[in-house]
Amino acid sequence: MEKKLDVIGEIKKASKSVTTGIDEKDIEYWVEIYIMGKGYKVPAALTVMQAMEYAGYRFTRACGCRAGFCGACSTIYRMKGEYKLLTCMACQTRVEDGMFLVQIPFAPADKPSYDLDKESADPSIFLKYFPEIARCVSCNTCTKACPQDLEVMDYIQSALRGDFKAVAEESFDCIQCGLCAMRCPAEIVHYNVAQLGRRVYGKFLNPPEKSVEARVKEIEEGKFNKDRDNFLKVSEKEMRKLYAERVREAD
Repeated sequence: MEKKLDVIGEIKKASKSVTTGIDEKDIEYWVEIYIMGKGYKVPAALTVMQAMEYAGYRFTRACGCRAGFCGACSTIYRMKGEYKLLTCMACQTRVEDGMFLVQIPFAPADKPSYDLDKESADPSIFLKYFPEIARCVSCNTCTKACPQDLEVMDYIQSALRGDFKAVAEESFDCIQCGLCAMRCPAEIVHYNVAQLGRRVYGKFLNPPEKSVEARVKEIEEGKFNKDRDNFLKVSEKEMRKLYAERVREAD
């Protein structure tokens, strides 16, 4: 039987040198990285963020969730002996020997102001607010930069065609880190284009979910008030038991 990977255990193990101050003699593998041009020897298992903290840097900004969901820790790096600029999320990427790292303070995020109540699902809305998408040369640099492995160029092309559904579905897992926009020669802010597409699709084109409407009505009518009040009175132990025994919907 294939052994199941203990993800939490691996993360805990990788973070041990940072969280416990483990002695250097207990670390088996080391790599050398460079932060703002200065070299540091760090444990090989760490993420870029953990390695920078191990080296003595303290994150007060650009750290966010530390789990690959918020997009705050955009990082640019080069490998020793190579000229190409590479991008990553510092919380997701393991350090490699010979990394030259520099964190960037922000990603370009200029966004036009619009009021969806005054708009419609007109395909021209993309060019109205983001005319730069017409300059897309299909170089696919945005896709290569995406830490979520999204087909970013594809959803920009979908926006050009006015296909709101495709834009919404293809960009659904975007965490708005900005790495795509940083690399784009046409100066497109892809994630803002995608956000407009998802908003328009959700407001005008996605059919209302009947089960959600029914549940909202039940809540408004007070159907769950008693259960809510009882739940707020239980202890943490009872709450955990209730959670473990909850009725799960079928897949």
